[in-house]
Amino acid sequence: MSDILSSLAYLNGKPTAQGKLKLKPEHFQVNENLGFGFTGEGEHLMVRIRKTGENTAFVANELAKACGVKSKDVSWAGLKDRHAVTEQWLSVHLPKGEMPDFSAFLAQYPSIEIVATDRHNKKLRPGDLIGNEFVVTLSEVTDVPEVVSRLEKIIQTGVPNYFGSQRFGHDGNNVDEARRWGRDNVRTRNQNKRSLYLSAARSWIFNAIVSSRIEQGAFEQVLEGDLLQASNELLLVDSVDSAEVNEKVKAGDYLITAAMAGDNALPTQAQALLLEQPQLDAEPDLMALIRGNRMRHDRREIALKAQDLSWQVNGDEVTLRFALDSGCFATSIVRELIEEIEVERSYS
Repeated sequence: MSDILSSLAYLNGKPTAQGKLKLKPEHFQVNENLGFGFTGEGEHLMVRIRKTGENTAFVANELAKACGVKSKDVSWAGLKDRHAVTEQWLSVHLPKGEMPDFSAFLAQYPSIEIVATDRHNKKLRPGDLIGNEFVVTLSEVTDVPEVVSRLEKIIQTGVPNYFGSQRFGHDGNNVDEARRWGRDNVRTRNQNKRSLYLSAARSWIFNAIVSSRIEQGAFEQVLEGDLLQASNELLLVDSVDSAEVNEKVKAGDYLITAAMAGDNALPTQAQALLLEQPQLDAEPDLMALIRGNRMRHDRREIALKAQDLSWQVNGDEVTLRFALDSGCFATSIVRELIEEIEVERSYS
């Protein structure tokens, strides 16, 4: 499978160490954190699932069968990796308060466990989580000291907050389809496909902007006309000569952002606009899709800093532990550490 992100710039240069990711499912563990508790009562049965080598949609469909409801009655806060061991909550609409017998379901799928259940007065919706905790093991690493050296840099500077290849589908198919939809002015009532291709389009352009900033030496450097995230507001940089602004960026009080493109004009100015606008102009078909669906412009931080990042070395294995906010990709950290060796998985 080709690396559709291969053209994107690396913050510290392309890694010289090679290694394998997800050699075993347990080498990529994800623990979902919703960030809120349940009411203990209500129409929705909350089921915490631990799954191995299964995708979220499949588990949700099979859980719906076990509960005697339609697939649309089961929802989740976020999709989780298939080739991994992951824990997450699913909500099942069971308004009568019944508790299904899960014994046959669990016997049929030994790769699925039910860790906990609860009740809540609202269904889970996509985005109803604050983040995820990860335990990621890199296997057969060819240069462990190099990986450790890069980890020490990552603690200081973070990594590019790229959207991972999962966002773009197998071999980038979602981006190809998004371009076709924009070019052919496709109209559909299928909201899932519409959301999928719009998300791929905006994410692809964001990645290109961040990559351009790295190439131009402006990943940590504030540009005139930048928009900085400061608490709950965006600040426009009037002048790059402001020592205070640069100090606040270094301290992490202000965060440099890049465009999540919309149908309105970019709000950046001066140097920042000159950097961002060409990336939008380079993708007329994607922008046609975005504008045709009247997406509103948004901003996303260009740097990803893992929370509580630590690591342990065992021979040629490096195990990382960290947490990320919702919408951030663990693979963006791995990309800065190793050149991945493709894994031939023994499980489907």
